[in-house]
Amino acid sequence: MKEALLDKAAVVNGLAEHPAVKALTTASDEWKPEWFVDAKYDRNELTVTVEASRIRAAARTVQAAGYNFFEDMTAVDWFPSEPRFQLSYHILSHQYKEHIRLRAFVAEADARIDSIVPVWPSANFYELEVFDLFGIQFNDHPNMVRIMMPEEFEGHPLRKDYPVEGYR
Repeated sequence: MKEALLDKAAVVNGLAEHPAVKALTTASDEWKPEWFVDAKYDRNELTVTVEASRIRAAARTVQAAGYNFFEDMTAVDWFPSEPRFQLSYHILSHQYKEHIRLRAFVAEADARIDSIVPVWPSANFYELEVFDLFGIQFNDHPNMVRIMMPEEFEGHPLRKDYPVEGYR
């Protein structure tokens, strides 16, 4: 299938019955449709971009729509572009037998985003890994500590501007 970038209107028109799209384009007490920024449908998988400040609300919204299993998350460093960091959350619905990817962008100047551990406790380790390797802080995380690098380690080794041989 050819990759297609979709704007909100195209998503609503082309995927109006998709459970995640329905949930994200319908207002609720916690979610406003304008926080849904963009979407991409490729290889039978939906990637939804949401405002970084609303990632927890988006996670709760898709969870309520039937996406019940948090698989993993990761970050991408788009240095030198701004916003620099992309966070991708991979979520599965056993009921619908499909995946969705929530995506949010974070600027380097304020590399922080809300933790989704209150929604999916299994996100704990993944957020710690992203914190350790990229330096992105997670607001309200229960225990923000380094888990891969020593506490005294300087920098974040998966940032593209980190020296190949480390700081000397």
